[in-house]
Formats: sequence, structure tokens, C-alpha cells
Amino acid sequence: MATFSASRIAVAAAISLLFAVMAPRDVAAAHLRPFPANATRAEAIERQFMEWVRFMGRLRHSTFQHALAREFPSYSLVVDKNPAFGDFTSIQDAVDSLPIINLIRVVIRVNAGTYTEKVTISPMRAFIALEGAGAEKTIVQWGDMADTPSGPSGRPLGTFNSATFAINAPYFLARNITFKNTSPVPKPDASGKQAVALRVSADNAAFVGCRMLGAQDTLYDHSGRHYYKECYIEGSVDFIFGNALSLYEDCHVHAIARDYGALTAQNRQSMLEDTGFSFVNCRVTGSGALYLGRAWGTFSRVVFAYTYMDNIITPRGWYNWGDPNRELTVFYGQYKCTGPGADFAGRVAWSRELTDEEAKPFISLSFIDGVEWVRL
Repeated sequence: MATFSASRIAVAAAISLLFAVMAPRDVAAAHLRPFPANATRAEAIERQFMEWVRFMGRLRHSTFQHALAREFPSYSLVVDKNPAFGDFTSIQDAVDSLPIINLIRVVIRVNAGTYTEKVTISPMRAFIALEGAGAEKTIVQWGDMADTPSGPSGRPLGTFNSATFAINAPYFLARNITFKNTSPVPKPDASGKQAVALRVSADNAAFVGCRMLGAQDTLYDHSGRHYYKECYIEGSVDFIFGNALSLYEDCHVHAIARDYGALTAQNRQSMLEDTGFSFVNCRVTGSGALYLGRAWGTFSRVVFAYTYMDNIITPRGWYNWGDPNRELTVFYGQYKCTGPGADFAGRVAWSRELTDEEAKPFISLSFIDGVEWVRL
């Protein structure tokens, strides 16, 4: 995977150079504008973010080093419900104020408040850091569902576009903020009620101390390599889903299912895809009868290690998505988990109780680099 990571970085660098050459004069000039007077404060915030980014980047092969090594200066913007106390009153307005092609670290500090808006970060607006005043104090929320009509034609949005907060640019950092979809908990068999709170569709994104609140399909962990640290994720059905390569460390996964549901629906489609979800030192609590995961992808891959599981987990643990053939190709495992829901005795035969050697690639930060996947 080292070669793959290096080539990806090289391609990204080439694209950046191409955009630098092709960018209109006003875009290029935006990078030369004087930094705001609060640049000193921004540097302090940046150092705080870099402390934990550096922690992620200690491994020699980690591509987080690429983000850490950028020598561009940073500056900050402030979002506040009261225009007298901030540069903007909405998060989207703050994002839209950045150059279309952003190549410097920008810290958007969002003061306490509930921001009822839909936010999208476009693909070229990289290096954004979003800092709330506390996950319970700073909340961004919206209420779209997959079947919500959109535009003059009234076509449904679909799951992808239902997200309250959508990230399409790399090197996004977030801390101490809540992403919420306000749609109600649907019935288990309801159609079109997927309601995404956060969608992450870019590489090298990290979240610390954040909350993701919703019901069906809360966190669309769509694509790229992601790190979730001390986050609270709440939902009912398939509420952590997608085809990213993600490590969830010290997170609290809480189910609000009325009947039955699933924590994860990982969508790995091929043995060649370096994707999967790993939960390490997490807690699983809530209501309902939950599968640890459903095999959305033919080669779905999910591991829970050192995780406490409440009695909401069904004894079987995993579901094949109605396709017995997937039992031959998925990789579902547990390693040294505890709690009444962690008993491996009743698990489906095609899941695994991992050995020390089998668990090793999943329980460290090297997992999100993929450097050890070739050994499996």
C-alpha cells in the first residue's frame, strides 16, 4: 500500500499544480491576500489540532504526515449566530468565502448555538478545520431524507444528498461539534427514510470529540481514509455505513432502534479494495435488537476489538443481507470484546473470533494507511 499511497499523493500534487497554473487570476490572488488580524489566535488553534494530527502521523508510512508537513500558514474565521461576534452567521457562508481551490489551512471556529442549515464542502476546498465550542453546545442540523423532494421536478434527493453536512475535500478536521439529522426514527421496513447527518466522501478526514445524531443511515462513511476519536454516533438502522477505510477509537455507538436494526453496513465490493471499519476500545449501548453489521458489500469487512457490547446485540451478531454467498467472502471479527452482547458462542459460523495475529492489523493507526492489508 505504500506505493499506492505515494502514487495518490503524487497525483494530488499534480492536480494541485495544474489548478495553480489554470486558476483564474482572482483565485490565485485570493491566496496572496493579507491574513486577518486574528492570525495569532489561528496559529494557536492550529497547534492544538496538530497535536492530535501529529499523534496520527507518528507511523512512518502515514499519509497524515503529508497534511502535517504542509508549510502554508493558517488563519481563522468565526461563525456566530450574532453577527456582532463573528465573521459569518452561517457555516456554509464561511466555507463559501474560501477560494474555490483552497491550499492553506483554514480554521472555522463555530461558536455555541444551533445552526439549522445544510452544509457542503466542495472537492477543491481542502484543509478546512472545523472547531465547535463543545459537541453539546455547537450543533449543525437539517432534516432531509432520501425521499425528500428536490428542485422543480420534485425528484427525491436520495441517500447521498440527504446529508446535513457533506465533506468532499481532503484533509478535513473537526472537533467538538454535533452533526445532526432531525428526521424521526422510521419503521424498520419503511422506504426512502434514509437520513444522513454526516457524509464523508474524501481522503484523510479526522473527527475528535464530535457527535453524529440521526436514525437510519446517520454516518455515511462513504470513501477515503478516516479517523474517529472519542465520538458519539447514534442511530437505528445501518447507521454507520459506506465503503471507507476507517478507524473508530474510544467511540460510543448508541442505538435508538424501536425493534431491530444494525450498527454497520460496510460496502466493500472486491478483495482488491482496501476498505473496512475497525472499532477499537468502543462502547455499544442502546435499545432494540441489533446486528453488529449487515453485508451491504459482497466483501464487507468490519472488526470490533476491546469493545464493550450491551445486551442489545443479537446472539448471531451478523447478517448476510439475504445472500448466503456473502458468507464466503465477508470478513467479520471480534477480538477481546466484553459485555453481555459480546458472547461469541452464538455467533454465525462465518464470523471470526480473531487471534492476536489476525487482530493486529486492525487495532492500530496503521489500519487507516492500509500498509498491512496485503498480509491478509
